[in-house]
Formats: sequence, structure tokens, C-alpha cells
Amino acid sequence: MLLDGKRILLIIGGGIAAYKALDLIRRLREAGARVRPVLTAGGAEFITPLSAAALAEDHCYTDLFSLKDEAEMGHIRLSREADLVLVAPATADLMAKMAHGHANDLASTVLLATDKPVLVAPSMNSFMWQHPATRRNLATLERDGIGMVAPGVGDLACGETGAGRLAEVADIVAAVARRLGTAAPGLAPAAGASGPLAGRRVLVTAGPTHEPIDPVRYLANRSSGKQGFALAGALARVGAEVVLVAGPCALATPAGVTRVDVETAREMLSACRDALPVDAAICVAAVADWRVAETGAQKLKKDATGGAPPALALTENPDILATLAQLETGRPALVVGFAAETDRVLDHARAKRARKRCDWIVANDVSAATGIMGGDDTAVTVITDAGEDALPAGSKVAVAEALAARIAAALTPTPETTA
Repeated sequence: MLLDGKRILLIIGGGIAAYKALDLIRRLREAGARVRPVLTAGGAEFITPLSAAALAEDHCYTDLFSLKDEAEMGHIRLSREADLVLVAPATADLMAKMAHGHANDLASTVLLATDKPVLVAPSMNSFMWQHPATRRNLATLERDGIGMVAPGVGDLACGETGAGRLAEVADIVAAVARRLGTAAPGLAPAAGASGPLAGRRVLVTAGPTHEPIDPVRYLANRSSGKQGFALAGALARVGAEVVLVAGPCALATPAGVTRVDVETAREMLSACRDALPVDAAICVAAVADWRVAETGAQKLKKDATGGAPPALALTENPDILATLAQLETGRPALVVGFAAETDRVLDHARAKRARKRCDWIVANDVSAATGIMGGDDTAVTVITDAGEDALPAGSKVAVAEALAARIAAALTPTPETTA
């Protein structure tokens, strides 16, 4: 079975979606997992400890200060005796506690004490989901290596419509299998990942490149890789098989993503060619335009007499975006480039799209005053044949989700195209 023998610690947050946790327990057990539930005070307003315990065939833990539970199964042991900690539903409050390291109840204490992979399935009102505070907390959790099963879009219990409803139980089970397949030795990734991009393969480039001058120095730029990593993670969450070709950057690999580390532009191009064929190529990396024509075999030294510094002869690097966009055979169905500009942003982005012959350009202003280069927030405009669309400014994680949804829509056939 998919999760045979795997131990899942299920933390059930408050909110009407807590009732789905009962079905989730049943489905996880059908997949072979052992489930141990932890019910928050909010969750207990919607379901009972008895119902969770009965379906799990295990004790349901609720109280950090229970003398009986702490004596039999202390919260530290509870946090460690699992292969994965799953939070479903994850409320805005519970995610805020996780992001800020609070530990004032059993659930938050277990989450702070665990050394196991953590996966969250958010559920909340759409305005709460889009609130800047929630987006900041989500970005923090993703940087901390916590995986997410993205919420769905539709009618919400509050009567509104939008993003924020708990992902389908089957999707959560599949995400658990993928997360364990990545983290647990000997367990293959789950086949048939669900989501609109299931069965699609996507290449993402991210980060800077380092072009050596000598064994010590290099040419580079200020790219942190955050946007590319966030986009790779968002695409994986909607079902894509993602290959992330990353320049030098100290970021955790998103859950469910295959990462290939490179240093130079030429290495990045080679890795991109190796990743083909793909359905889409998303070139987020800030590739150095030039490299030193002749790399010094030894460290270049200053002239002791105070003479002129050595002259560096530069040569142009390969153009990865243009190469992928202009492939005569095996061109991805969708090629997306990014244009990081400091002046006349849209003019330069339009010209870049025409010159590279890519399908979309995602333009942003990275001048020093914006704080976007290396920061956590961004604002982008998507330029396509259909026109130009400025996305709402927000965290790079939020923008990545919006872009992933657009990419999924572009790659998913409509009934008209399949008729």
C-alpha cells in the first residue's frame, strides 16, 4: 500500500473543515498509515476526541497539561514518534503560531518540538487567506522547509466564494505520499500526483550564476533565488513534475521538486538541455550576461607598485531563455521568461519578449528602492500575446501561486480544444 507502516501525526485545527479530518483519518489508514490524532481546542468545537480516536484506533491527544497523557506519551515523544506531522485543517491562527514559534498548547508545542517533515493543508476564509499577514507567515513556513497542500477555490462555508477551502482529502493523501517519498529512504515518490498539472513536466531555473574570474573571485548578481524556488514549489503543489535548475543559493528545496545545482551560465544551459523534454520552461534565474574570457589559474594579485588593476576581457554567455524559446524540435509548449529591470520596465520587458521569442515575460522593477531583489515581496506584470496584466503585489510565495495557476490554465486543455 501507498503508506504502508508509515506513522502520521495528524493535528486537527479549528474551523468547519475539521469534519473532513475524520475522512482523512480513514483514507490515510486505508493507504496503510498509522494515524495518531492531536485535536486543538478549536477543532474540538467541530468534532469530538472520541470520533477521531475511534477512526484512528489510537488515543486522541488534546491537552498539553494532561497528567495522564504526559505520563504515558509526553509531547516531545509524541512529536518524534512519527514519520510526518500533518496539519489539516491548518487555520490562519495555527499557521501564525508555527511561523513565529509559539508553543502555548499541545499542537503548537508538538510542532515546535518535532524533527520530522511537516505538511500543512490550510483552510480559511478567502480574505484571511489573502491577508498580508497570512502571506508573510506562509512565506516563513516555506522558507523553513514546511510543505503545503494548496487550498482549493470554490464556495466557502461562510457563504463567500474564493480560495481557502481545504484541499480534497485524496489530494492531501497524495501529498503525504509525495512528501514521504522525498524524505524517507527507500520509498519511491507516489505515482499519479493529483492537481491540474498532474502528468506535466516543468523546468524552472532560479537564482544567480557565478562566473569565475580566478579561483577566489567571480562575477554575479544580487538574485536570491526566492522567486524561482517559490514558483517551483507552487507548480509541484498543483501536480507538476518539477525540475529546478538552481544557481548558487542557500534555500531549501521545495517539497516534491527535483533540484539540480549549477554554478555558471554554461552549466545551467547544459542542465536545462538535460531536463528536456518538458511541457513548460520557466526561466526565473538571473543569468550573468557575461563571463571572463580567460579565467585566471591563480588568484590575481594587486600590483605592489600601485599600478593599474588587471583588465578583464569579457565574453557573452549563452542565452538560456532564447535557446529554449527558439528550439526547432522539442520546444516546450510554454516558455516564460522574467525581466528584472530598473528603468522603463515594461518597455524593456516587451522588447525582451520579442527578442527572445518566448511566450510570456514576467516583468518587475528591481531598482534599489523597491527592495525586490533579494527581498520577500514583489510586484510583477505578465506580458503575453493577450495583453498585459499586473498581478497584485505581495509575497513571492503568493505571486508564485498566482503564476502557477496561470501556467496550469495555459497547459490544461479546455473542452473546446479537446472536442
